[in-house]
This record gives sequence, structure tokens and C-alpha cells, in this order.
Amino acid sequence: MDEWVSPKDQSAAKWTINGDVLTVNKAAGDIETKRKFDSFQLHIEWKIPTTITEKGQSRGNSGIFLSGKYEIQVLDTYNNENKTYTNGMAGSVYRESIPLVNPAKPAGEWNVYDIAYTAPEFNEDGSLKSAARVTIFFNGVLVQNNVIIKGGTSTGTKHVYSKHGAASIRLQAHGDKSDPVSYRNIWIRE
Repeated sequence: MDEWVSPKDQSAAKWTINGDVLTVNKAAGDIETKRKFDSFQLHIEWKIPTTITEKGQSRGNSGIFLSGKYEIQVLDTYNNENKTYTNGMAGSVYRESIPLVNPAKPAGEWNVYDIAYTAPEFNEDGSLKSAARVTIFFNGVLVQNNVIIKGGTSTGTKHVYSKHGAASIRLQAHGDKSDPVSYRNIWIRE
């Protein structure tokens, strides 16, 4: 946890550690890396708890924010039994790009994302020079293939870019009522 902080005030991250497992603390909010990154390869494993009872976007919701702005969705979508909008299911670039397939494992089993991310580039005036791109392997299956990210992902507004440089990776403490998601084996290669 010494590499993670709260984005609110840069204080120490307050998520729960049990052995090699990091579990979301919803009351403490999101966490982000202390270090800033441009383009990178990220390996991260996540698990939905077996005690999950909610539905849709309230079923084990979390997210991995590349450059702190572009969300890769984490959600229980095993066997398409949890109905939600397609660009909000696990493996999606949230509200932008639907995954090619759904290889999610059931609650209680570890899912794996291997993410190759190319950061956006900006002109001196702040305009976009080249968009961010992402390739994602989800449990070893290609679900996003060099997809262009359209801008900072959000729920209710158009996705647009705002100029930035190297930035943190952020993990989301989603405000839904479901039991919290866990992460492990997080590594990055620049």
C-alpha cells in the first residue's frame, strides 16, 4: 500500500490488505498510484465476492482508470446473467467500447486484465494530437483491440479530452451497495 494514496488529499490509502489481497474500502474512496505514468502495460487481477446480491451496475462495480481518466470497467458479468448496458460490462472502456466477448469468471474466482495502454498526446494549445488507445486481454482473451478512447469517461456527459501528462492509475471505490471487489498481483511495465 506504500505505492497508493487517496486522490482526495494524497494521504495514505485506506483499503484493506489481507495477505496478498487488496479489498476496496468504499467509505475511504478511490485510491491512486503515487507514481505517474505515460504509456504502459498493466497486469491486474480482480475478484467479485461470492456474497454479491445486487443487480446491474450495483453488482461488484469498480473500475481501473488509466491516466486517472479513462475507465476500464470491473463488474460481475459472468455468463451474461447480470444484465447491464453493453458498454458498461466487464472489459468495456466505460460507456464507449463494448468488449468483443465476455470471458468473465463467476463470483469468487479471480479475473485477469492485461492492458496495453498508449497515453494521448496533446498540442501546445491543449488540443488533442493523438487519442489514447487500449488493448485488453481479459482472462487471456482479446476483448479490446487497439481501441481509440474518445475522452475522459463518465456517466452523464460527453467524453472529451483535457490536456494532461503522465498521470496516476486510479482504482475505484464505487458507491453501490454491493460487497466490495478485491484486487491482487498488480504490476506495471512502462
